[in-house]
Amino acid sequence: MLELFRAFSLRCTQIEEAIRLGDDQRVMSLDRHVEPLVEAILACRATNLLEVYMQLQFVSHLIARDADDSASVSEHTAVLSYLLDCYFGTHAPDWRAPSPQDVRIEPPAAYIPDTDNGQFLNAAILESLPDRVAVLTRDYRYLYSNAANSAHLDRKPMELIGSHISEFIGEERFAECARHKLDACFAGEQIDYTYERATGDGASRQVRCRMSPLRDAGGTVIGALIVMDQ
Repeated sequence: MLELFRAFSLRCTQIEEAIRLGDDQRVMSLDRHVEPLVEAILACRATNLLEVYMQLQFVSHLIARDADDSASVSEHTAVLSYLLDCYFGTHAPDWRAPSPQDVRIEPPAAYIPDTDNGQFLNAAILESLPDRVAVLTRDYRYLYSNAANSAHLDRKPMELIGSHISEFIGEERFAECARHKLDACFAGEQIDYTYERATGDGASRQVRCRMSPLRDAGGTVIGALIVMDQ
């Protein structure tokens, strides 16, 4: 699913550039590939909570984009309803209170200590945090950015997906510092450090950055969860 989001983001960027240059023919050529990408993204079956969140967020993006087209909004809303039912409809929680003798606290299937076990991202929690939160893949690209981080980078969350971190911190800083720390995180280390960030008045302030390795159910590191002070 990530590759589809990257392709969609790239296509939108290419279309925006073609519009800026007034190249109508290229706009029309590129636009023909957008709808198949949208259909492919919506047809994907998410394999973890992060992909579920990304897919639902994508539909919300489509609804906002086509707000003036009632037919499109109705269609997107139907898709959103289908996805919600697909992922959550048949797995509704049982709200009945268990009796004390029925309570058992057991590890879930395939539980591996000290890993995320597929539950590394609770979008509702991360979106509400005042800190900047991001998830990077092992090739140093954004997979997720919460509202605080997206606002700091002046980008929409969907626009960040697939973007290389060096686009925002610069090649020099990436090569001299960030890459080394991310590689250590991908190797399994917990990273906690501070760095200087320039402020609007010409001064600077200390920013704390914490990196935690994200693992799949098999224990393989699949990315890094990054939390930074505002």
